[in-house]
Amino acid sequence: MESLVLVGASLIDGMGTEPVRGRAVVVEGGRIAQIVDGAGAPRGRRIDLAGCTLLPGLINCHVHLCLGAEVDPVRALKDEPVALTALKALLRARQTLDAGVTTVRDLGGRDYVELAVRRAVAEGLFQGPRILAAGRPVCMTGGHGNWLGREADGPDDARKAVREQLKAGADVIKLIATGGVMTPGVEPGSAQLTIEEMRAAVEEARKAGRRAAAHAQGACGIADAVEAGITTIEHGIFLTDEIIASMKRKDVFLVPTLAAPAAISAGGLAAGIPDFMVRKSDAVIPHHIASFQRAAKAGVRIAAGADSGTPLNVHGSLLPELELMVKYGMTPLEAIRSATSVAADALGLGGETGRVAPGYAADLLAVAGEPAERIGALADVRLVLANGGVVKTP
Repeated sequence: MESLVLVGASLIDGMGTEPVRGRAVVVEGGRIAQIVDGAGAPRGRRIDLAGCTLLPGLINCHVHLCLGAEVDPVRALKDEPVALTALKALLRARQTLDAGVTTVRDLGGRDYVELAVRRAVAEGLFQGPRILAAGRPVCMTGGHGNWLGREADGPDDARKAVREQLKAGADVIKLIATGGVMTPGVEPGSAQLTIEEMRAAVEEARKAGRRAAAHAQGACGIADAVEAGITTIEHGIFLTDEIIASMKRKDVFLVPTLAAPAAISAGGLAAGIPDFMVRKSDAVIPHHIASFQRAAKAGVRIAAGADSGTPLNVHGSLLPELELMVKYGMTPLEAIRSATSVAADALGLGGETGRVAPGYAADLLAVAGEPAERIGALADVRLVLANGGVVKTP
């Protein structure tokens, strides 16, 4: 098979180093075969990326492919047939790949539709990003996300709920540690699953070689999830110094999802978003920003995830999330790293993707301009490769 040779671009390797020029990336058999001096690039199909920056394909650690970013996605989901949800999820997956996001982690869908989408992409029936899927989130009876989750009460039931997700084919287990914004009658700060329930769930996940993610917004629930052995904290709105220190000590990642409440608050009641969602989003945003900033300053590893599919938080580009991360203190290179190598490490894919290095999957993105200087340059996508397959060319 002919090699693909990418020349002319500045290169960001995804590991936080400054861009380098004059290098050529050689792709063979779906993987990065070598990185060489541009003048000595081997023969092959050449793609000239002059004026562009080449970087790893982006990773969105928190999506919901079955949710369509309507003003009330929960109601919209209940009103449509499952078959239509599947077709829409496939479309959203393709939109995501076209935007340069080559890996996503789906943290809750509908009737395992997202697992079927994962299979369709893996079998080459449709183009889409690499998908890791959680199946049904495990929540307490009546808890946040019960409309898409598997309700469980007590450690034994939580263990059984995890086993059900593993049987269905889940790549990761999601636990609901606290209340949240999109479920009526619960508050973001309230603890939900107990530490004993989460310990049992995490233990069951680990036995099967899976990681666990926790929707965790209130301090008590976050602390319990960290103590229970969780890998990633989703949202992390009400962090304390003690929790931050514990996360850093235990190498627990934060996936902040800044874009989710920001989109709800920006749209507001005028857009038709339910008032309980708007009220809770408006209330949590100051705490959310402050927690993100303190965690970043303390050195907690932050992985990018947008919670795509929540109200007015559309699938596709990860840029709105990265722009907020930069707005609240990250450099553009730090934000890019959070969406490449750090995100890959959070998902257990650190040896497979998220870096431009020999042996890694050829998940690659080229954009016009210099995103290391202006993060908005990520919007101008010129080239996308997924596992070496060309999705978009200049």
